[in-house]
Amino acid sequence: MTSTPPGGEPRFSRDELIAALGAEPERAQRLWNAFGFARRHTDEKIFTQRDVDALALLVESSKAIPEDEQVATARAVGQTMARLADWEADMLAELSRNPAITWSTEEMAVALGGVQQLVWRRHLDIALARESIDDEAAESQRLAGVRTTEAVGFADIVGYTSLSRRIDMPGLETLLEKFEDRVHEVITAHGGQVVKTLGDAVLFTNTDAQAAAETAIEIQERVANVDPVPQLRVGMALGEILNRHGDVFGEPVNIASRLCGSARPGTILVDAGFAAQADGDRYRLSSIRPLSVRGYRRLRAWTLGRPRTH
Repeated sequence: MTSTPPGGEPRFSRDELIAALGAEPERAQRLWNAFGFARRHTDEKIFTQRDVDALALLVESSKAIPEDEQVATARAVGQTMARLADWEADMLAELSRNPAITWSTEEMAVALGGVQQLVWRRHLDIALARESIDDEAAESQRLAGVRTTEAVGFADIVGYTSLSRRIDMPGLETLLEKFEDRVHEVITAHGGQVVKTLGDAVLFTNTDAQAAAETAIEIQERVANVDPVPQLRVGMALGEILNRHGDVFGEPVNIASRLCGSARPGTILVDAGFAAQADGDRYRLSSIRPLSVRGYRRLRAWTLGRPRTH
């Protein structure tokens, strides 16, 4: 199952593409590898004029962006697109086998590309609105990675490893689909951002600690123990993180992960920074014994929940 690349028939081999762009061969090879493309025969014509036009921007940016930064950007784009393409290929293959679908694979791929472009453009507009890209200082910070103070949360399925051994593949697919769908809905409803899903776990952030607390509680109330999703556990931390190429880094990320792994089924653990910001009237916080986890000998933690009703 193949589709004709958008932008016309392939006219350029890899070497011809590099020549048309005026790119340095060694630098072009680094970017090629970073995008995740396998090395193919250099005389095979696989690129269109639209490919040349699109990559011209990347070459032009080399005048202002260091090579390592360019390669890191290419790697982030390549990894994201590879995962998306794998999922889309599975979906298109399934649709192509359905006799009720009259569209060709190429037609469906073009339509899907249009939807992908629409969603990406809307998300980009929202992200640009958050960033002061017209400010020179903000722009230099963006290139190095943006540091912000945010709440970081991990939520995962309790006993996923043993559970995955007991159910068949269709059942596992349904479980993960329901988990991701419900958790994503709760996170975005409270203004948070899903950073990534890791099979049985999801990593998310929120700039508002109160909204993050409500997110964690609603994950337990609305997602866990709702067929077919079993019990969940959540860990949250608050502090400065580094946002870089769509991922987040920093101590709060590590702490949230450790707290999630230490939480009992059906509970939420938060760190000291998060506990200090959570509204004591809206939420119940109970300190527990310091935890001994990887990287932290005495990690202070609190359980988070709704106030008890009398």
